[in-house]
Amino acid sequence: MEPLPQAQSPLLRERFAEVGGGVRLHVVESGDGFPVLLLHGFPEHWYSWRHQIAALAPRFRVIAPDQRGYNTSDKPGDYRLDAIVDDAAALIAQAGGRAHVVGHDWGAPVAWQLALRHPDAVARLAILNGPHPVAMARALRSSHRQRLRSWYMAVFQIPRLPEWLLTRDGARALGRLRGDFAHPERLTDEDLARYREAFLQPGAARAAIDWYRAARRGGRSSLAAWRGNRVRSPTLIFWGTRDRYLGAEAIENVGEWMDGPLTITRLEAAGHFVQQDCPDEVNAALLEFFGEAKG
Repeated sequence: MEPLPQAQSPLLRERFAEVGGGVRLHVVESGDGFPVLLLHGFPEHWYSWRHQIAALAPRFRVIAPDQRGYNTSDKPGDYRLDAIVDDAAALIAQAGGRAHVVGHDWGAPVAWQLALRHPDAVARLAILNGPHPVAMARALRSSHRQRLRSWYMAVFQIPRLPEWLLTRDGARALGRLRGDFAHPERLTDEDLARYREAFLQPGAARAAIDWYRAARRGGRSSLAAWRGNRVRSPTLIFWGTRDRYLGAEAIENVGEWMDGPLTITRLEAAGHFVQQDCPDEVNAALLEFFGEAKG
């Protein structure tokens, strides 16, 4: 179990949560009150939410898991989106059955599907640089530029090679994450060391990349869940416009799949890792969006 940051350790609690099927997730929590579930993306872990945990914990019970396969969470080999959504639903059930949900990058499709499959469990939904699954599928079909941006998804289908490239020399390649920030100085050497440590946990790199492989195998069945279905939860989308991987077309016409109120906030001074690039702006908007609302 990785040590918590000393400066924040009095505020943080960590545990392992059983989420079904014998799978245990490493979870970091802070605060009390109505739950907020934070779902990270690739190639991160709970620590990517460090700024949001500090901002939200005085008002909410913040729950930040390492999703299955990541860091010290279990690596069961099943990385289908349905299974990952079940993990998130189990965490909400354990927290009382209802929560605000925030998802970034890969955490976003988990959050989208969670809101669709368990509408009563998701009070409010916040998405950070994570396209609606149907909008993304449409963009990949219709936009040559988006296909070029998504080149790495094809590379990740190659057996073993991506894991080797990303973990060699102590996961030196993760240093390239700074290039995905509009403010690269906001990803410190200490932050990178924590990401490298988590990514080098036994089996973690393969598991993280296996999410992409599982998505390629199950893409059509995952998209089928959206046919005729719409998200009811009030939804806030943050979009860092300097994202090198996702173009704005990935959220075009997202209102087609929404019944609840939708707000899109574009941050011109943010790249893909928007919650770390512009933490003050994201935190203020989340606090306003959540307010005291529990429904």
